[in-house]
Amino acid sequence: MASRSTPDKGLPRRTVLATAGTVGLTAVSFSAGLPSAEALPAEEPADPAPASRSRRAGGWHRYVQGPSSRTVRPLRVVSSSGDVENPEALLKPGGATSVLRRPRPEAAPRWPDGTTAEASSTHAGNNGNDGQPRTYDAANAIDGNPDTFWNDDTLGVFPDTLTIVTPQVTPLRGITVISNSDGVPTDYTVDVWRDGDWHTAATVTGNDAVQTAVPFTEEVSTDRVRITVTNAQDTSHGNFTRINEVWPAPVDPIPVPSVTVDFGKVVVGYPQVRFTSASDNNPGVRVAFSETRRFLTDRSDFTRSDQAGGTGQGTDQFAVPAGGANWVDHKGFQAGDKVFADGLHGFRYLKISLDALASDSPAAQPWGTVEIDSISLQFTAYLGTPSTYRGWFLCSDDELNRYWYGAAYTNELVTDTFRQDDVDPRNAWSATLEGKLVLQDGAKRDRDPYVGDLAVSARTLYLTHDDAAAAARNVLADLAEHQRADGWIPPASIGNYTLPLFDYPLYWVTCSWDYVLYTGDRQYATRYYPALLKVLDTWYPSVTDDAGLLSKGLNDTGGYGDYAFLGRTGRVAYYNALYVQALRDAARLARLLGQSGDATRWITRADKVAQAVNALLWDADAGAYLDSATGAVRHAQDGNALAVVTGIAGTDRAASALAHLDATTKRAYGNAFMDNDTLFDQASQRVYAFTSYPEIEARFLSGQAGSALDQIRRTYGWMDKNDPGITHWEGIGPGGSPYEDAYTSMAHGWSTGVLPALTHHLLGARPTSPGYATWEVHPQPGGVDWATGQLPTPYGPLRVEWENSSHVFRITVHVPGHTQGSVALPGDARAQRVRAGRRTLWDGRRASTGDVAVADGTVTVSGLGPGDHSLVCERVSG
Repeated sequence: MASRSTPDKGLPRRTVLATAGTVGLTAVSFSAGLPSAEALPAEEPADPAPASRSRRAGGWHRYVQGPSSRTVRPLRVVSSSGDVENPEALLKPGGATSVLRRPRPEAAPRWPDGTTAEASSTHAGNNGNDGQPRTYDAANAIDGNPDTFWNDDTLGVFPDTLTIVTPQVTPLRGITVISNSDGVPTDYTVDVWRDGDWHTAATVTGNDAVQTAVPFTEEVSTDRVRITVTNAQDTSHGNFTRINEVWPAPVDPIPVPSVTVDFGKVVVGYPQVRFTSASDNNPGVRVAFSETRRFLTDRSDFTRSDQAGGTGQGTDQFAVPAGGANWVDHKGFQAGDKVFADGLHGFRYLKISLDALASDSPAAQPWGTVEIDSISLQFTAYLGTPSTYRGWFLCSDDELNRYWYGAAYTNELVTDTFRQDDVDPRNAWSATLEGKLVLQDGAKRDRDPYVGDLAVSARTLYLTHDDAAAAARNVLADLAEHQRADGWIPPASIGNYTLPLFDYPLYWVTCSWDYVLYTGDRQYATRYYPALLKVLDTWYPSVTDDAGLLSKGLNDTGGYGDYAFLGRTGRVAYYNALYVQALRDAARLARLLGQSGDATRWITRADKVAQAVNALLWDADAGAYLDSATGAVRHAQDGNALAVVTGIAGTDRAASALAHLDATTKRAYGNAFMDNDTLFDQASQRVYAFTSYPEIEARFLSGQAGSALDQIRRTYGWMDKNDPGITHWEGIGPGGSPYEDAYTSMAHGWSTGVLPALTHHLLGARPTSPGYATWEVHPQPGGVDWATGQLPTPYGPLRVEWENSSHVFRITVHVPGHTQGSVALPGDARAQRVRAGRRTLWDGRRASTGDVAVADGTVTVSGLGPGDHSLVCERVSG
């Protein structure tokens, strides 16, 4: 790929590149001797239809999802339970209040002194969730302390038994089983010892309550009780039997007063509750958060404190003073080492309950009266309103518009300040990032900037809010500053910059080129070029085999992971296709900086890798690239899609590979990332929007716009229509469920590829050299009637509007100053007539100007400088 020095009109000279960016940003080259704008007059055709004028007037504003201010309030009350007065008052401040009441419970029944307990198995002791040594012995179930519990040691295997023996025969009307919100016993029998044998006194099925009263049909005198559990809830903490307490009497629980509110979409920030008053006994409230209703229980779907071994018990706690309080949920303890709150949360649903942890007594009590004025959220992420959008998109398909702005909002949620209390607790905090704007990976978790995610989320940012481009630069620069001595670049700050991933240093290279391509920041390229040299010329050669292919396992990399922590080894098509992309992008940066020798070396290496991929990883029988040359035969979305996008696959192989993915991975909720389950169970049912993005691009680049839009509608349509709606999920599992249940991030920046895909391919506009000094517009309508949009550039907006019918394609491009580019018109050049105003530029056989050319059957009009340019393409027969 050639590079040339092109003078910027009215600006200092700088070097620009001839071809465009990573993963799909391939485009027409422009020479340094481009004609001036005057060579092709920008004449207006007939006045656009009124519909066009109205579209330009801001019809896209209604799709913007961001809140109007940093104070966000819930939209509705989903449910309430227990003694709650006026729950709807929580939605509006300053009016009526909501009151939660709970009477003081009676003292719990106790077993006679000398009572013992034994179990079928007992989990080994450990440090639990709070870092303190604890046991899980059967005796914990009768010790009167609800914070300790018996945990069996047979994961997912039943039955499990707990036997309680009293020192003398005791009359029982029943028992109470108090279990654990990490997974309650759902099905069990209660037997009593009588007349020398066991007799069933009660049977429980379908239980989902933590406290369950189990009355007997008649009073029984016995000295032994046996609980036989045959099933328990399967949670992220494992399918074990957990019993915290067994009481020697049936005690119905006092309903916990609670209200669940819905913010209408995933939000992120610090929850705020305005308490007007409370009883004088320090009544506690527990607040649980969830991105989906499915995983909203009495504990949050995810808390950093639990992940870090904290004491949060899955909720945030607060003890309400008698005079009330305006509580903002910041991380920390309210009273010494008691009453802990986790702080920032990403969620859609909030459940507030009048309750307290037993371990928080007496600082907080699970009874009393609490009066609440309102609930809100202090929104911390990028506040995207119509006035902040520097780039936008609109088309005739309402669904595509929703997906584009859903992606923009998802990305806004993860564009946030790096703060010690809010980031992933697994040693991810970094003094060098503290206080800086960054792109996290998820709103809820992991809340750490991963460079692989930037391959998608940074593009989304550049195309919507380029004023926040520093969020990407801060991450890229910080990771480069933490480069290892052998050249390896860490994927994130997590694990004190030590998390071993094999592929992410390549994303640092491609994302560095992307950053320079979209922003024109040559200073960044100059400063971090040495890091690029080191990663490509020192570290990756250390994991390259004799065929020139990357081979995971060399240089002690067998334990390295990748974007999905997959157990792939040896020559993997995905790693090597990404390597080709990184080498070519590195060559573009090298040429920008005048390092032609490095550029030539990297292009030569990229060509060698591409040839080896085609020679050693193509499966002729399947007509697709192997996932790996090692192990079972399978074919992955990531390797095949990137082989097409990078040009490793020629036209025939590209068509074949995409046909194979169509035949083997198509699901109602997207395309799976593997064609079979040989890597892990149900891999062929898992969809990652992260790896779907290059496949969607591959389809557009292969002329399969309709197929690309079908995949978009299945993938993003599924997420849009299923709870929590609007935002884009980290991953989709079998049947369309969140792929890791409650742990799944339902607002993940790496899943926003629909936005750059629609802007760059459907609308058709994209940069082809740093800072949009040159650009290309190549619309691919795919059955869409019209589209319009704007891309932010350092020189002002690049705007495109087109209309498509069976006979005519009309397009207008508004070009900012100091830039120039081309328009490639959709359709077969032999059946087209192209006009600019009254001038015929192409009559179906020949061009009337040197600025018009035909390549691969497509008419391209080049040399378009600042100003408005309108073209009309008439479809003619013959």
